[in-house]
Amino acid sequence: MKSAFLRITILSAMLLLSLMGIAACASKAPPTAQPGEAVISLSSPAFADEATIPDKYTCKGENISPALKWDRVPEGTKSLALIMDDPDAPIGTFTHWVIFNLPPETKELTEAVPKEERLPNGALHGKNGMMQLGYFGPCPPPGKPHHYGFALYALDTRLDLAAGASKEQVQEAMQGHILGRGQLTGLYQR
Repeated sequence: MKSAFLRITILSAMLLLSLMGIAACASKAPPTAQPGEAVISLSSPAFADEATIPDKYTCKGENISPALKWDRVPEGTKSLALIMDDPDAPIGTFTHWVIFNLPPETKELTEAVPKEERLPNGALHGKNGMMQLGYFGPCPPPGKPHHYGFALYALDTRLDLAAGASKEQVQEAMQGHILGRGQLTGLYQR
């Protein structure tokens, strides 16, 4: 009786750990284009997809945003939005950067985007997980590498939000307006 209970407990624990592993993997999956959405090519001259983000762009370095470039923005795009987050953060997904209402003709963000409410091109910064405007670079606790996802969205509208909007507010406002998306993932560990 005792050994049967022990086996059931062990099997239950193994099942729970397996499900947690599946959920963890699912949280790292890029926001792939949905049916009917265009796939935008998003890259950085600072690092390749799934490669290490240089220290310069982290809390260990200058903590400035890396340059990003993209193409294949779909026709009919009225604005672009970019969200960078870390699904591996110990407290849950941590938001590192939110920028929205980028003009549709924008093809890149230069290195060290100013941390201002409104950029010269009219784009607006949302708040990051530190409740600050602009980019906040990777700064994970010591241990395994974290995955930092840069997701670019092409929208059929400009978002009716003020500077300082949260990632959740931007995501809610984008619903039903996404024409295409691109994903770039960088890794970083301390």
